[in-house]
Amino acid sequence: MCPTAPTVLPGTRQDARTSPLHQWHTVVHDDPVNTMDYVVWVLRTYFRLPTALAERRMMQVHTTGRAVVSTGPRERMEVDVAAMHSYGLRATIEPAGPDGTGQ
Repeated sequence: MCPTAPTVLPGTRQDARTSPLHQWHTVVHDDPVNTMDYVVWVLRTYFRLPTALAERRMMQVHTTGRAVVSTGPRERMEVDVAAMHSYGLRATIEPAGPDGTGQ
């Protein structure tokens, strides 16, 4: 029997060892303090996102107030949230929906 691959949001980091039923998201929120360039730098540095994707995530944060930046097991997402806080960004963890999208 072949296990099915978990659903992953495009442009988010995914831990392949977890099932979709136990997925969580790290969400970065907009703030009035950090510059757009700094947010892009953090996303590129910590999550190793390509520049274009980091810029899209930053614009999503800027225009909608939030963006999912990683998906995986809760423990890993807690590490990512703590890292975002250490960079001075506001971030939270939230459960992903059954389809991995948070819906």
